[in-house]
Amino acid sequence: MPEPFVAYLRVYEPLSSIESPLREQLAATLERGALEPTVAATREQDQWLRTQVSAPPKLLPDESTDARSGDVLTLDPESVPSGPAATVGPGPLVCPLDLRGRSAAALVGFLGAAEPPLRSAVLSLPVEKAKSQASAVVSELAENAVHVLSSTWTVPLPWFVLVDPVEREASNSDGTRRVCWRVAMADARRRVARAHSVARDSIGDGGPTKILRETGRWLERFHPHSAVELDYGGLVQMMSDSDLDADTSAEDVHAIVDAMEAGDTVEVGERYEALRDFWSEFAARERYN
Repeated sequence: MPEPFVAYLRVYEPLSSIESPLREQLAATLERGALEPTVAATREQDQWLRTQVSAPPKLLPDESTDARSGDVLTLDPESVPSGPAATVGPGPLVCPLDLRGRSAAALVGFLGAAEPPLRSAVLSLPVEKAKSQASAVVSELAENAVHVLSSTWTVPLPWFVLVDPVEREASNSDGTRRVCWRVAMADARRRVARAHSVARDSIGDGGPTKILRETGRWLERFHPHSAVELDYGGLVQMMSDSDLDADTSAEDVHAIVDAMEAGDTVEVGERYEALRDFWSEFAARERYN
């Protein structure tokens, strides 16, 4: 089974900054062994499938355990590029997968948007009961944001604002390819704040501006010495080596922000068209699946 075609935006916080009892739970998980990012998506897929084959099927993963304990990714602060005004660490930096909370939030969104026949076909219990249970789990996250955002089939273009285009890491280990960027939280916040201000003045409050505003608010909920990671995840399975060589998405997004600030509408249009042409090929595959 292929890895899910999902890209990720992750936050890794210093373990020492996380409040008890979650800090102790995460420390115990680290002693058992952290997950590798290249297997995180498959792990999530496996946990979800287990909920569907259990008897009776479960509404959400990990219903028998604490809502915020479970698998965790870890990162060395030394592996995170940072500007002169940014601090990362101390280590270890940890990123809980928060699968139960993320699943609940996704379910609430699905129940609010899906047509009644589709909801009935998917759910094994009444819609209102499912919505109540999922909403209760979401409410548990009121004080603690999930550490992972995900996007299927494509990367939201505003995410590229957070990273330094030249810091892209591309690797191929044992046939497993990976493309990602890492950035200090302070640098990510500074970039998203500037891009949001420029976009709001240029195109108003909707569309990409709204995503930038929401992303900035999400980042503010974490420790200022955290790290942020943009990971193509399973999307690299759809991309050839020539696709990756031709990928200038981060450069194009940063150039669009600069052009908006300068009032250069021609540059904005040309860069956006290039991005649309590049990513539309991959996004179109969702319609075939």
